[in-house]
Amino acid sequence: MKRQKTSETNANNGNLFDLLSEEIVFTILDFIDTNPLDRKSFSLVCKSFYITESKHRKNLTPLRQEHLPRILNRYPHVNHLDLSLCPRINDNSLNVISNTCKDSLNSIDLSKSRFFSYNGLMSLALNCKNLVSIDLSNATELRDSAAAAVAEAKNLERLWLGRCKLITDMGIGCIAVGCKKLRLISLKWCISVSDLGVGLIAVKCKEIRSLDLSYLPITNKCLPSILKLQHLEDIVLEGCFGIDDDSLAALKHGCQSMKALDISSCQHISHVGLSSLISGAGSLQQLTLAYACPVTLALANSLNRLSMLQSVKLDGCAVTSAGLTAIGNWCISLSELSLSKCLGVTDEGLSSLVTKNKDLKKLDITCCRKITGVSIAYITNSCTNLTSLRMESCTLVPSEAFVLIGQRCQFLEELDLTDNEIDDEGLKSISRCSNLSSLKLGICLNISDEGLSHVGMKCTKLTELDLYRSAGISDMGIIAISRGCPGLEMINMSYCVDITDRSLLSLSKCSRLNTFESRGCPLITSLGLAAIAVGCRQLVKLDIKKCHNIGDAAMLPLAHFSQNLRQITVSYSSVTDLGLLALASISCLQSMTVLHLKGLTPSGLAAAVLACGGLTKVKLHLYFKSLLPQRLFEHLEARGCVFEWRDKEFQAELDPKCYKLQWEDIAQ
Repeated sequence: MKRQKTSETNANNGNLFDLLSEEIVFTILDFIDTNPLDRKSFSLVCKSFYITESKHRKNLTPLRQEHLPRILNRYPHVNHLDLSLCPRINDNSLNVISNTCKDSLNSIDLSKSRFFSYNGLMSLALNCKNLVSIDLSNATELRDSAAAAVAEAKNLERLWLGRCKLITDMGIGCIAVGCKKLRLISLKWCISVSDLGVGLIAVKCKEIRSLDLSYLPITNKCLPSILKLQHLEDIVLEGCFGIDDDSLAALKHGCQSMKALDISSCQHISHVGLSSLISGAGSLQQLTLAYACPVTLALANSLNRLSMLQSVKLDGCAVTSAGLTAIGNWCISLSELSLSKCLGVTDEGLSSLVTKNKDLKKLDITCCRKITGVSIAYITNSCTNLTSLRMESCTLVPSEAFVLIGQRCQFLEELDLTDNEIDDEGLKSISRCSNLSSLKLGICLNISDEGLSHVGMKCTKLTELDLYRSAGISDMGIIAISRGCPGLEMINMSYCVDITDRSLLSLSKCSRLNTFESRGCPLITSLGLAAIAVGCRQLVKLDIKKCHNIGDAAMLPLAHFSQNLRQITVSYSSVTDLGLLALASISCLQSMTVLHLKGLTPSGLAAAVLACGGLTKVKLHLYFKSLLPQRLFEHLEARGCVFEWRDKEFQAELDPKCYKLQWEDIAQ
């Protein structure tokens, strides 16, 4: 009788998830995949959840190389391994990965790792037969032997070798012969690779879709074979100073499949060479000419056959009104236009261009200092479907023009108004943009809590807010934002000197906050920051420089609750040895800036940096360099940590208006 009751009880108390198929449980896990803490909570519910979560996890981002054996044993079905948080990855680590993951591994990111060599890469290539993507960017010590090891990955489709400065044409030749399935290769800043290596890639790797040759010492010799690639869609020639108009004029045909072309900083290419390069490229959709030749009528006319062009980026170029007008006439399907820091942009040219391109979605007119409210009137009247508008430092635009943005461009998702004359009426109008997710209002001295409160009430999708040096903002405005925008992920209120702990207590309710910058806020204390630590457990970046009333009492809660913290600046605060040692217990912490801490001693600093095993960068005052043993630096550098030394004197804070005048003097 008792046994029957027991079995009935077990049936009634059974795990209902056992009735679901594995595919259904995986679908449920997909919905909580963005937050690692949620996944961890799921796996700790019971043994079956633990096993299911290990099978579901396909992407891993380990913090330390010493944890790799245990982590890979826990998650045997990993497809993508991101080692960007592990500065030290040696050959033994790659052997562990290759012998554990084997055929399940599809991609690996080693772009911020060092200390591995030919042997580790060879093990990876031979054991992981399904490897299709490798990122070796910044591996400045790799040589041709390492490239030969990569060539053994026969199924490789994507390869990044940016800044691998010691790899030569010989190593690239090995890759070209061995990796014939390549679709993407980046050779940016591989300064030992010439026409020969690039030509071999073009001849042997017929499936190439994307090719980045930025800052290579190449000439016209390799271009004909590149342009014959039948599937080439994206080519980057940024900073290729060996290519000029004369060499391009010899080309008999362009690349018909090309969809994106970047010839930024190619000082020797004018509209003549550009015409040769894009001849026959009727499918071109994106053209980037940043910091290149002047945008004249002749250059604009060379674009007349590009009917499918959707994106043009002319950042840093000298432009003429005639050139902009012609671009507007020829390129009538533009959805993105960038004129950031272009000299010569006037109301006449910009107004003419936007009038003809009413389907623009993204417009960047940063530092176009000659435009006035006339341009804004034309932009808002013609481009009502804008989703992104960047107009930092357009200082001649009057305050009333910003009202037009809110009235006419209500689909905006990103708006950068840094260093402008916007006031509260402008903010009230902009609050109509209910889809706004990113709003930058740094150095806007005419706004106050009243205007920001309207944003808080109506822009409920806001995730990023920059108020850097907007001195009119105080607690009332921040509280309105935190109440109305619960999904806030980033806030910068540096040098908003009237901010107090009330703001921080309110922001602590924004649980998704991952970036918090409050440098130069003298009224906030350890109490407020402790509330942020407890409530915002996804915090990744923290800057409390010149917050003199924040000390060790805030570091202890940070150490306990902010286990995702990767970057912290505590300069000019009241943190001492005790607080720094507490921070060392955060396993994710990679970067610390520690300048002018009166309570910090050489022994306390040494203990903290030794205890913080994941550090990759530490900024210190030069004063400590002679007080710490050389063996300490050698040990930490062997772990992958880089020291940056500063010799700055203590800096007094400027009044916001004086700072803006100084900022404008520098810009001019």
